[in-house]
Amino acid sequence: MSNFRPMYNALQKVIKKFVDLDDSEWQHLQSQFKIVNVPTRQKLTEIGTTEKSLYFVVKGVIRLYCINAKSEEITIFLFSENTFVSCYQSFLTQELSEQALETVEDCTLLRIDYQSFHRLHVDLAKMNQLTRAIADQRFINSQKIFMGHITRTAEERYLDFEKHYGNLLLRVPLNIIASFLGITPVSLSRIRQRLSKK
Repeated sequence: MSNFRPMYNALQKVIKKFVDLDDSEWQHLQSQFKIVNVPTRQKLTEIGTTEKSLYFVVKGVIRLYCINAKSEEITIFLFSENTFVSCYQSFLTQELSEQALETVEDCTLLRIDYQSFHRLHVDLAKMNQLTRAIADQRFINSQKIFMGHITRTAEERYLDFEKHYGNLLLRVPLNIIASFLGITPVSLSRIRQRLSKK
């Protein structure tokens, strides 16, 4: 277990931001998360299936995406280290997902299945606080993206992405970033060229 301790330490640090667990509570929660290693471009969840897992990213990048009316993949969000990842609506409702999850890099993840997640809420009252925090963060992120697409220009959206997620520019293919920003790869290339000359 000592070789895996840093992975669980990362999870513990994030959880401590939301809830304060004693040693026995933490040990119980930790025991429900299993370590999984997933290669690049691996589907974790397919559109039209039911989300069975919630993941914590120890290492790597995962994209959440959907398919539009033109059968194009539209990136909804990019998750990297120290974040919880899931097709969350499907996970909570156990209904078919309209979204998909795919790894962008080789990933090391901590995975908890729906049944274990549900049991934790019975065993640990503080899990309700943690779940609320995860849901709140997802809502805030979605609102920021939604408002950004309405109120900001493509260049402003790119600059905001560079400010908050600049490390991903070297880790995520530009066509995926362009999709996330709601522009074409050609438009993104032009924006980057224009900014480089300023």
